[in-house]
Amino acid sequence: MTTRLNQHSCDFAQDRIKDGKVVHDERDDWSEHQPSTRQENRFIEANGWDEYANWHLGIDDEASEHTKARYKYPYGDFRQVHRCGVLAAEVRAGRNKHADIENATIRLRDMIDELDR
Repeated sequence: MTTRLNQHSCDFAQDRIKDGKVVHDERDDWSEHQPSTRQENRFIEANGWDEYANWHLGIDDEASEHTKARYKYPYGDFRQVHRCGVLAAEVRAGRNKHADIENATIRLRDMIDELDR
């Protein structure tokens, strides 16, 4: 499996954070805050695959286009960036040795934490 950083998504997340579209929650909140399968399907149907990709920091180049399997490391609820989603992505990227994605999540986390200072 070849998963790489989705730079467009990273830029999209940074813009959302700069615009204040962020939830300052804790890592353990992600299981409750992440979109359900039903919400994902509705979002894709209403907005398309490119918009869905914006909310995932990783792309699996070996997975077929226009499948959920192609998009990895979600970080938001299709409206706002969630700190808990960024933290969960950071942990998983580190565990899976996806250094480019892990580094991106660290930058995003730092941006979010800067807003609190």
